[in-house]
Amino acid sequence: MSFIESAAGEITTIRLNRPEKLNAFAGTMREELIAALRAAESDARCRVVVITGAGRGFCAGGDVEYMSGLQKNGDVSAFRKLLDAGREIVTTIAAMPKPVIAAVNGVAAGAGCNLALACDYRIASEAAKFSESFVKIGMHPDWGGTWLLPRLVGRSRAMELLMTGRMIDAAEALAIGLVDRVVAADELEAATMQLANTFASAPPIPLAGIKRALIASESNDLGAQVDLETANQLQAFASSDAAEGMAAFFEKRAPTFRGE
Repeated sequence: MSFIESAAGEITTIRLNRPEKLNAFAGTMREELIAALRAAESDARCRVVVITGAGRGFCAGGDVEYMSGLQKNGDVSAFRKLLDAGREIVTTIAAMPKPVIAAVNGVAAGAGCNLALACDYRIASEAAKFSESFVKIGMHPDWGGTWLLPRLVGRSRAMELLMTGRMIDAAEALAIGLVDRVVAADELEAATMQLANTFASAPPIPLAGIKRALIASESNDLGAQVDLETANQLQAFASSDAAEGMAAFFEKRAPTFRGE
């Protein structure tokens, strides 16, 4: 079983489950991850998705032994399928209206590093390590790494990490903005669930709008961005959750948002 997927109320956890290989992608794991993400997106109960790894690794990237076999056989078609699946994973995460949290419990290398970067928020264990390791095996970054990384750490620092493939620890990842928070290894699950529950208690309609707006802000000019904010705000204004939020404000109580 390549994945453990659990839905606890409003939070769906997708756990890569190949711990003996640090959860490196092999076989049908990419397709299984796509299916798990789509299932979470279509689940009306789910408001937040958490991606993490089983054992001591988050994800060590692709299975180099398998890719070596493809390269030796000149099987470009099979290799292209791996690339297409990676593209679908990161674009599915970006398009999903629900926040996706990466709980990075250990090594995140190559595609595994970029899987973490594709998520909306990254919380890492002190034991986590990150590497854009593609050049170490003569390969070019994929899974959106050349788009995602410079937006988090800046172009020149991204160039250094991508061109050297060096491993960085959680403290450096936090210092350069690659991750958002670092906690003790034994606190990772609790800290992740606390954050996920906070997201889950918020109104889903404006949360989806915020995610869309932040992604669009990478290419929009100010006028286009304000237009998008206006459209999102009008959608939120017409919702039952807005009425509930304002009523709760005046009644001095916690609101109950239903995504309606």
